[in-house]
Amino acid sequence: MELDGKTALVTGAGSGIGKAIATAFANEGTNVLVNDLTEAGRAVADDIGGTFIKADLSDREAVVALARHALEACGRIDILVNNAGFQHVAPVEEFPEETWVKMIQVMLIAAFQLTKHLAPAMKQNKWGRIINMSSLHGIVASPYKSAYIAAKHGLIGLTKTVALELGEFGITANAICPAYVRTPIVDNQIRDQAAAHGIGEDEVIEKIMLEPAAIKRLIQPEEVADLALFLASDKASAITGAAHMIDLGWTAR
Repeated sequence: MELDGKTALVTGAGSGIGKAIATAFANEGTNVLVNDLTEAGRAVADDIGGTFIKADLSDREAVVALARHALEACGRIDILVNNAGFQHVAPVEEFPEETWVKMIQVMLIAAFQLTKHLAPAMKQNKWGRIINMSSLHGIVASPYKSAYIAAKHGLIGLTKTVALELGEFGITANAICPAYVRTPIVDNQIRDQAAAHGIGEDEVIEKIMLEPAAIKRLIQPEEVADLALFLASDKASAITGAAHMIDLGWTAR
């Protein structure tokens, strides 16, 4: 298998997209370091034969320690997947400042920190893949998600800059931008919307969440993982600095 023997660090891999990506890489023979804030990451690591590293990415010092731990454990990180994130919804004038700052740290600053500390080993090895999990909301905006959208837009800018700086060393940097993915967080949002509007969950998906999309279904985490696998492969060695949409036709308008 093409990625056999490579080492990947996947953040926020205890569930959802991160879990699917960690599993997909492990199935290709990759040594996977599973990072998560909770013990759910340990269960994923046990299932796929990976290594669990617990770290809270809202703590800047913990992010640096995670990078150091990863390098000490494996000697090198070939593939970095910056996936960790969370959601909070509120009007900008009511958004708690501490939560805003925390979201920027987890989804943007931590990605910068890990790239900063892991890129030197990639440069030395003349090979590396940095995959940043942005979002449809890294391209377009929606109300009440100011911190999430700011972080995801910033992540695309970081991706482009890193691609330009590291391309000559055989390192690519790409962002993946999915619309709504079937994850526990999204499932909770669907239930809340259904209760608030007094409609069924299928109607929430079609008429509220995915109203602008051409395809009215949620994306499966495995579909995102398949794109991550491709971007990590040598088949994608000429692809860098790009934001790859899996948006159900949302931005075609």
